[in-house]
Amino acid sequence: MLRRLSLAIALASAPAGFAWAEEAPLSSKTDLVTVYQQAAANNADLAAARADYQARREGVPQARAGLLPNLSAGASIMDSRTDVDSPSLTSSRSGALYQANLSQPLFRADRWFQLQAAEASTEQAALELSANEQNLILQSAETYFAVLRAQDNLASTKAEEAAFKRQLDQANERFDVGLSDKTDVLEAQAGFDTARANRILAQRQVEDAFEALTNLTNEEFIALEGIEHSLPILAPTPNDAKAWVDTAAAQNLRLLASNYGVDAAEETLRQRKSGHAPTLDAVASYQRGDNDRLGFSNSGSRLPGQDPFSGDVEQRSIGLQLNIPLYSGGLTSSQVREAYQRVEQSEQLRESLRRQVVQNTRNLHRAVNTDVETVQARKQSIISNQSALEATEIGYQVGTRNIVDVLDAQRQLYSSVRNYNNARYDYILNNLRLKQAAGTLSPADLEALEQYLKSDYDPDQDFLPPDLAKAAEAQLRGNLDY
Repeated sequence: MLRRLSLAIALASAPAGFAWAEEAPLSSKTDLVTVYQQAAANNADLAAARADYQARREGVPQARAGLLPNLSAGASIMDSRTDVDSPSLTSSRSGALYQANLSQPLFRADRWFQLQAAEASTEQAALELSANEQNLILQSAETYFAVLRAQDNLASTKAEEAAFKRQLDQANERFDVGLSDKTDVLEAQAGFDTARANRILAQRQVEDAFEALTNLTNEEFIALEGIEHSLPILAPTPNDAKAWVDTAAAQNLRLLASNYGVDAAEETLRQRKSGHAPTLDAVASYQRGDNDRLGFSNSGSRLPGQDPFSGDVEQRSIGLQLNIPLYSGGLTSSQVREAYQRVEQSEQLRESLRRQVVQNTRNLHRAVNTDVETVQARKQSIISNQSALEATEIGYQVGTRNIVDVLDAQRQLYSSVRNYNNARYDYILNNLRLKQAAGTLSPADLEALEQYLKSDYDPDQDFLPPDLAKAAEAQLRGNLDY
């Protein structure tokens, strides 16, 4: 009669009393979309990116201002006293001067290209903000599933510790009745101590993962909904690397932003070249004040008792102002050379980014296809290792295997469990990363995962597919019959 090993039963004797290991009420469990919404509302990095975008978009009105009329007005009050020695004459008066000046650029090529550069830079900033918002979708998923991965890892290490504890108890019992020697007890004790150390480390990793989630969202979470094992593990659609690369070349947000970066650099180059061009402005001015303040003092009238500084004057003027730059100490030429290099820099950065996007897209496409096969292979590996462990334990009971064989088989089993869960989460995240590289990632992709989240997910019971025990028993029976 087969003595089938059950991982769930092994968990019954696992150490308890850990905050994250306790099952939280269903109402307190948080889903993936809620985590993303909290991150979008509270993430400090995203808030900083939005502020940066709002600041950079002000470059457009600032550049446009150089092409619009410039109007200024002012007033001044002056008190003056004039003493004349011969003939003795003293004059004291105070007067006000009011003035207004209007300037309208008519031909300012440098300012026009500066506006074009500012508009391109604003478009670049908008796309970079969108890329940051899209990256937050992926970051939310990565942080969320990092918690689930850590919880599943903790559950498997607890089960492993319980299994080694049971093996240690059996070794002690066999030693007490003389069926084994002290070496078996020491080997079992060493295996249990290692498993206990691994469980303590796994516990800390769960707490670290929840801390990362708090850092992302500025919210405290008690527990998260887990992902069901029924999640379809499918190849990407379309399963054509070239199609994904073409989509990435057309839609990757950072690549599109780099195109506007090149446009902004080219417009800045045109602006610098325009430093050699003449400028033409329409100017108008109005002044009203004492005649002496405007240079029209009536100094020729010096009759006794008559003030030579009496009377107000109004002055209006309108005209064109042409400026032809001839030499500025080499400043303009140096700025043109610098702008040439900035264009070259932006083009090379864009090319580097394009190559990186192509590489990442192809790599992620291969990764998703590999993950599909890996998940299935890792699942089969659990079945095979569980069957091997059961067979080894039977051999140990009849004396054909020793305690070292059993401990090694247990290590292989729980290692395959962790590898399987890692493969599952790698598949989910690589799918999202592939969509981000292609520029198609959106909150809808998180909503699509929602239907496979399990509100009553218990890592201690659900870290393995429910059909593994039967599959392992069937495989073991088949091997024994053979």
